[in-house]
Amino acid sequence: MYRTHTCGELRIADVNKNVTLSGWVQRVRNLGGMTFIDLRDRYGITQLVINSESSEDLASKADKLGREFVIQVMGAVAERSSKNSKIPTGDVEIILEKIEILNVSAVPPFTIEDDTDGGDELRMKYRYLDLRRTPVRRNLELRHQMGIEIRNYLSEKGFLDIETPFLIKSTPEGARDFVVPSRVHPGQFYALPQSPQVFKQLLMVAGYDRYFQIVKCFRDEDLRADRQPEFTQIDCEMAFVGREEVLSAFEGLTKHLFRKVKNIEIKDDFPRMSYADAMEFYGSDKPDIRFGMTFKNLTTQVQGKGFKVFDDAEYIGGICAEGCGEYSRKELDKLTDFVKKPQIGAQGLVYVKYNEDGTFKSSVDKFFDAEQLKLWADTFEAKPGDLLLILAGQKNKTLNALSELRLEMGSRLGLRDKNVFAPLWVVDFPLLEWDEDSQRFYAMHHPFTSPVKDDLELLNSDPGKVRADAYDLVINGVELGGGSIRIHNDQLQKKMFEVLGFTDEEARNQFGFLMNAFKYGAPPHGGIAFGFDRWVSLFAGLDSIRDVIAFPKNNAARDVMIDSPSPIHLSQLEELYIQLRATE
Repeated sequence: MYRTHTCGELRIADVNKNVTLSGWVQRVRNLGGMTFIDLRDRYGITQLVINSESSEDLASKADKLGREFVIQVMGAVAERSSKNSKIPTGDVEIILEKIEILNVSAVPPFTIEDDTDGGDELRMKYRYLDLRRTPVRRNLELRHQMGIEIRNYLSEKGFLDIETPFLIKSTPEGARDFVVPSRVHPGQFYALPQSPQVFKQLLMVAGYDRYFQIVKCFRDEDLRADRQPEFTQIDCEMAFVGREEVLSAFEGLTKHLFRKVKNIEIKDDFPRMSYADAMEFYGSDKPDIRFGMTFKNLTTQVQGKGFKVFDDAEYIGGICAEGCGEYSRKELDKLTDFVKKPQIGAQGLVYVKYNEDGTFKSSVDKFFDAEQLKLWADTFEAKPGDLLLILAGQKNKTLNALSELRLEMGSRLGLRDKNVFAPLWVVDFPLLEWDEDSQRFYAMHHPFTSPVKDDLELLNSDPGKVRADAYDLVINGVELGGGSIRIHNDQLQKKMFEVLGFTDEEARNQFGFLMNAFKYGAPPHGGIAFGFDRWVSLFAGLDSIRDVIAFPKNNAARDVMIDSPSPIHLSQLEELYIQLRATE
């Protein structure tokens, strides 16, 4: 056998045992009379020792070892005289009797250490080497543990794990599909699922009242830290339920994961916030409620005083940064530069310092006297020593910029502790959003989301005011999951397609199978889908989901390790009846 123990297994109780280990050489330290080798596998590191004087042949063999050589060793476990409390095997070492080189290694392109010298692109190119590093391994172990806990919890609650197809029908609503040409049906295409949405609804029609799946999904969209073209979703659906039953079930799952994985007991019910309040007070539908600093609307209070920036603005609002009244001009200039970044888009920043002596210093002293600034401070419930930061402009853009400014100040003030978790349900989203370019409504979630019952009549008179019976789970400003109560009535579904601008023919062509299914006794149903990658990265304290995926794509949606996407042979294109068009 190649090993009797792993490199993370041996303890002081194993002293005097003869063992065989196999693994990768982490490092070799030749100290003259003694040679030390750190041997690593997925389970940990064990120190190996050679006395160069009494074991010249072994010492000579050790001198030929390089980083990442794969070796097998045999020897006796001994107590270390100089213990290493930083590793579980730090009380023991192996007095070597034999070394066998199983495979040599080229010099790695970066050091395979916790703190590596490899940049992102280099590590992605050699991802199989990056995966040997302890932080990456721990992320995948966490992912594994969470997957087991999710399956166990949902299984115990009566949910069935049912697979749904990967080759499905393309539906142009939502993000762009990845399409797959059909050789058997020339000129026709499958799509990879953006989610199993219609299939889980069909499972409800079929009588499988509790379904779940940890499933790959695919979206051809621009990437960012929490997006990948292929990602993993915890997909769930329930029949004969309303909103309360769904939220209760998955609040239970969330608390279970915190308890089992993070050893955090959450006893209180998760707070709920309407979409309207989230936007008004946080400028985001995924507010981070670990800290306050909520928005105050100054629009009516400050207009008409001759300050053109305010007088011409649709919305004027701001935040109070406690204890920041001593900010220097340099620090304020940095904040101004921050909000003026193209991705944030503010035109500038107005500040008001509430000095410790009760006086005020602001960037708009020419237009507003101390009495007026005191009224602003009262609106913000500010105290001496605080700093008011105010933005103005078109409402939606300004709310978004103010949201980014709030998060930036939260980070600067240490209010976004990754070891503190603040869950929240955001509810009552708009059912529809209006697109000026196409002059039509689009579904804010998807076209199968049910309106809130009290708003049904508005579908005819004022569709833009209809609220969706939808909900998102937000933790620390991260949207972990979202769902809704679904439409289960074919007439209401037909009306929804009509409001979205579908002709009867278009609706039948794209979703006829679902509408037909609704004619055969569809139960009331609803569900939710969680971003599994996002949830793992949140628990791991990471900002990017890429670090919890074994083989991710880079920011350009490329797999630089296998060089994909890549051209395919002309004969394959001909088989698929596809002809490439030259581009400039």
